[in-house]
Amino acid sequence: MKKSILTDREQEVFELLVQNKSTKEIANELNISEKTVRNHISNAMQKLGVKGRAQAVVELLKLGEISL
Repeated sequence: MKKSILTDREQEVFELLVQNKSTKEIANELNISEKTVRNHISNAMQKLGVKGRAQAVVELLKLGEISL
């Protein structure tokens, strides 16, 4: 199995993000704070070298890291 770019938690966050969940909904679902959700998103965007959530989602889909 190939090594994922994202941590398991970052991947979980993005999988919920593509389901159109808000930061607050993701935080509630994963029992973490909204700030932690934003940190996971921000860390993932840095790893991918992108500037926004939408761009991050596109890259992750291209890389096969997440699916719709």
